Amino acid sequence: MKIAIAGTGYVGLSNAVLLSQNNEVYAVDIIQEKVDLINSGKSPIVDKEIEEYLAKGDLNLKATTDPVEAYKGADFVIISTPTNYDEDKNFFDTSSVEAVIKLVMEIEPNAIMVIKSTIPVGFTYSVREKYGCDNIIFSPEFLREGRALYDNLYPSRIVVSYPKGDERLKAKAKEFAKLLRMGAIKQDVPVLYPDLTEAEAIKLFANTYLAMRVSFFNELDTYAMLNGLDTKNLIDGVGLDPRIGSHYNNPSFGYGGYCLPKDTKQLKANFANVPNSIIDAIVDANVVRKQFIADDIMKKQPMVVGIYRLTMKSGSDNFRQSAIQDVMTRIKAAGAKVVIYEPTLKDTAFEGYEVIPELAAFKQMSDVIVANRNNDELSDVEAKVYTRDLYARD
Repeated sequence: MKIAIAGTGYVGLSNAVLLSQNNEVYAVDIIQEKVDLINSGKSPIVDKEIEEYLAKGDLNLKATTDPVEAYKGADFVIISTPTNYDEDKNFFDTSSVEAVIKLVMEIEPNAIMVIKSTIPVGFTYSVREKYGCDNIIFSPEFLREGRALYDNLYPSRIVVSYPKGDERLKAKAKEFAKLLRMGAIKQDVPVLYPDLTEAEAIKLFANTYLAMRVSFFNELDTYAMLNGLDTKNLIDGVGLDPRIGSHYNNPSFGYGGYCLPKDTKQLKANFANVPNSIIDAIVDANVVRKQFIADDIMKKQPMVVGIYRLTMKSGSDNFRQSAIQDVMTRIKAAGAKVVIYEPTLKDTAFEGYEVIPELAAFKQMSDVIVANRNNDELSDVEAKVYTRDLYARD
């Protein structure tokens, strides 16, 4: 079966690798450098399993910048292009998704398009009507940055939606789910076939719940810090309740990354005419946490604050929308000089901040070293390190 994938970020590339084990897969990207890396068996993103699978060289996968080569004759076209949140419109920018839809309709109108980009609730039905195309369905992703392929090999669930009552697309949805299961290592995977709008809501509610959990333990940490309590003792005591559990409970500077900030804001926008307290509060709680962290750092009266890594997680090279960047802005506004140590950056500056390439020099010049996630390479300057990482994990 021929499958084309638009976009080679975490979602697109992990699906390309997964599906190319058993199918002919074309991955489309507009950046030639990324295409060349993939075709040479190298990953353009940091992801252990993607790197390993590409290096083996036994995948039926070709990356290309030519959409005609990829889409012509494709049975399925997976759309995994970015949908950034537009703060002015309070809505996802879905222009890249729509651009692919129009292109596929021109090149291969019979292909079934599977949107995997995160989209607003109600988008799939609206875009089907807008372009007069009945071949569009939605399948949400539940992946972690840096472990995207792993989460496809061992999925928690597979969700493929279709318009209820459409037997043709029901069969296509089941066919697509079968392709995902064939590529996975885990076999006992729950598969759901909800309506299009229900699947869109599942994605946003799932990520918003995770953001709520992050916010809860961050606020627990804030309370403990201000009242002289041991945060870890509180979290351990709370988490031993099996209804709560000991996962996703490590304090941080706030939830960040590409998904949680924009997904929570989009769900908040979808709740504009729906009575609520929690959804709004989850978005607001993240702002409050980042301000508290910045204020707490500035209590130390540092002249120079060093930011150790912009990334949110270990094993990831992505720092889009990382919470630390908002903390940096607040620290700078409070009067301290902010410098960055981020080995994945090649430039000497980032967003107006100085980047220090040598770790030793960075340590020496920083009065306080701010680390969202601690690392052994900071052990010799432990007295300078400011972190809320209590469990040495994400």
